[in-house]
Amino acid sequence: MEIQWTIKTFDALSVHELYDLLQLRSEIFVVEQNCVYLDLDGKDKVALHLIGKYDDNIVAHARLFKPGISFDNASIGRVTVAIKYRDRKWGHELMRNAINGIQDHFNEQKITIGAQLYLKRFYESHGFVQTSEMYLEDDIPHIEMIKG
Repeated sequence: MEIQWTIKTFDALSVHELYDLLQLRSEIFVVEQNCVYLDLDGKDKVALHLIGKYDDNIVAHARLFKPGISFDNASIGRVTVAIKYRDRKWGHELMRNAINGIQDHFNEQKITIGAQLYLKRFYESHGFVQTSEMYLEDDIPHIEMIKG
């Protein structure tokens, strides 16, 4: 069985999908990374949501933004893959689909991300280049990266 990818607006998400993707993000960003922060930042309502489902469960998610919401350029954020599926390299599929989603839905080639520093090589493998010094966001080292 392969992962199934869809892109939805906030209003097109079912209540169950919204719950499941918020639960996934909480498992990763709050529990796994031991970071107390406010995930519900108001941006979900204006994002496109890239969702990866496997066996009818949300196992991957990213938010796609048109320019001017998170950065001057289009952007990708809250990139998540469930812990038990990371050995399948679905993070790479997620990023390829996210980049294609930005291009298809917003007709944008230039994409900015705020990447966790430890994932720098992962994002470089998708064509992103570091454009800032390290900064702390919620006490986690981050860097700004741009593709395109």
